[in-house]
Amino acid sequence: MLRGIKFGFAVLGVIASTLSQSYAQSYNPFADRAGKLVEATGSISVLRDGNAWALNIGDSVQVRQTIVTGPDGYGKFQVSDGSTFEVFPNSRGVFRVNPSSPKDLLDLYLGKVKVHIEKMMGGRANPNNVNTPTAIISVRGTTFFVEATEDTTQVGVEEGVVDVTHVVFHSTVTLKDGDAITVYKNQSLAKASKDVGGFVNAAINKLAEIAQQIGPRIGRGGTSGPGSVPTANGGNGAPADKGKPPTETPTTPVPPPPPPSLPPPPPPAK
Repeated sequence: MLRGIKFGFAVLGVIASTLSQSYAQSYNPFADRAGKLVEATGSISVLRDGNAWALNIGDSVQVRQTIVTGPDGYGKFQVSDGSTFEVFPNSRGVFRVNPSSPKDLLDLYLGKVKVHIEKMMGGRANPNNVNTPTAIISVRGTTFFVEATEDTTQVGVEEGVVDVTHVVFHSTVTLKDGDAITVYKNQSLAKASKDVGGFVNAAINKLAEIAQQIGPRIGRGGTSGPGSVPTANGGNGAPADKGKPPTETPTTPVPPPPPPSLPPPPPPAK
């Protein structure tokens, strides 16, 4: 009797352990923080464990994943609240590098993005940050452009209000419709001025150019999955150098050959 009870407890323990492991593997506490690729063309990928994985329409980018676009790459991502960010060619950034902070949307290290933040219900502000090596761009619900290098950040507002804070001097400038500013690594913020035919218009024209040139191909991405993908260090599937754009455009992995066909069955015995 006692032996049977012990055996029953052992079986229950194995079942509980199996269920616990299955739950741990399937549960993702940041599932609602992911971004979905809704438009794309050219070379666009994410880095997973140092390997470049090409993205297709409908694929998700998870928290702390690095997004990389090639010279012809473009992608538009949407998050759960309806906000979007569009990644221009030759760009590199990390999505939600601090997943515990709902405000941190993107860390842009190189290249250009367009960000549209939806307001919350009732028109309430929806705080989000885009970080670069030289600036923190804080938004409440607006549409704006950011272009970043290691030493400079350009910010231009198409619609709404944006606060730009220098990461070294900690001074802040507020930008409104049509305003733009350039943040220099070793200089304090200059007074913002109206961007008449400048950065904002140039960025809008660039998006129009992308739509015109690659419009028929929008929706065609690479094939998701690992493969022989050139990365920043020139290797196939090797980790890319952190903080640097890839020197080669990721290519669509080649699928493996089909398995050999089985021989025909022997004739029935007479």
